[in-house]
Amino acid sequence: MTDLTISKELAQFLEASPSCFHAAANMKKALENENYTELYENRKWQIRPGGKYFVTRNGSSLIAFTIPAREFSGMRILASHSDSPAFKIKENPELESDSHYIRLNTERYGGMLCAPWFDRPLSVAGRVIVKDPSSGTFLTKLVNVDRDLLLIPNLAIHMNRDANTGYKYNAQKDMLPLYGSLTAKGTFMKTVADAAGVEEDEILGHDLFLYNREKASIWGASGEFISCGRLDDLQCTFASLRGFLAGAKKDCLAVHCMLDNEEVGSTTKQGAASTFLRDTLLRIHDCLGMSREDYLIHLADSLMLSADNAHAVHPNHTEKSDPSNRPYINGGIVLKFNANQKYCTDGVSAAMFRDICKRAEVPVQTFANRSDMAGGSTLGNISNTQVALNTVDIGLPQLAMHSPYETAGVKDTEYLIRATAEFFA
Repeated sequence: MTDLTISKELAQFLEASPSCFHAAANMKKALENENYTELYENRKWQIRPGGKYFVTRNGSSLIAFTIPAREFSGMRILASHSDSPAFKIKENPELESDSHYIRLNTERYGGMLCAPWFDRPLSVAGRVIVKDPSSGTFLTKLVNVDRDLLLIPNLAIHMNRDANTGYKYNAQKDMLPLYGSLTAKGTFMKTVADAAGVEEDEILGHDLFLYNREKASIWGASGEFISCGRLDDLQCTFASLRGFLAGAKKDCLAVHCMLDNEEVGSTTKQGAASTFLRDTLLRIHDCLGMSREDYLIHLADSLMLSADNAHAVHPNHTEKSDPSNRPYINGGIVLKFNANQKYCTDGVSAAMFRDICKRAEVPVQTFANRSDMAGGSTLGNISNTQVALNTVDIGLPQLAMHSPYETAGVKDTEYLIRATAEFFA
């Protein structure tokens, strides 16, 4: 399969996943197409050697796993995350402005670049919660208002002479999207209800986010770049799932995780700091008739890949990168290091991963922050507080991380697919 074909399929996945809930639903569909059986946390599990399964939590996190047909000695775990920085719609969202406009009240989710959100076609996606009157159960309905619905207009340079000299954005003042003229008053939740296929008065709760409507683009002198929203971290999620499905998975308990809320610290019931992964692994061992000691023995003989995109050297700001650890777009998978354990790669896990990439014939790059600049963290070290095992933090190089329109390389997605397929071999 060519880089271009993979990039087009990645673009389709990104465009079909305007929220973390849609990403999980699309992953679930892909697993069902491969005959994986869905399990539920509130029901007993019936699993067997040779079986293929997945379980979800919150509709935004998912763990898939395969059990070898023969006795296994360890686990291979691959983790990425489903969420991206965005603006979340508040309760009672409509705000009237000067008796002429209707805006929506939002708040920031995660640490985004604010400037690129202006003057772009935006819409709303996420989920609404309704109650089934016949069973009394709460149901989730996915929502994507699939049209250009909103826009955050810039203030003209004539009214803001500081716009190009380091203006500080106020999230409550500057970043609210315009929804319509005064005639739109009282219609927003009706618009959401129509997109969800329910009545407005049926909606009892919602988790709705703005998203950029611009389509993915493959561009550059040789078509070497891909740009789209949510590359961090759905590029890794997409490639990881493809590698997981392609790997032989014969000699280990193979586990693929997509966890939520990494962009806000992972400390939720569906995040990397939750018990979701630990609960799942313990439950697998219990259902296979294994002991807690068996689980701990397997854990000691396991490896986790924590896959979250990495900063490529910026062409206009090359000085912002470390002097000797300088990853470039289309240069291969990035190994991430940090002495203060913001990334959990160490000498052992780095050696293991480099060996995997050597077998897969995939190039490897390294990333470290400049010693005088603080960096971010990811889900690997957070997950290790619940499930402690050898872990390596990796990612794919990109530009404009946390923009609503990010840029990465067409070759790197395929590199991660090959490496993760080898990881599960």
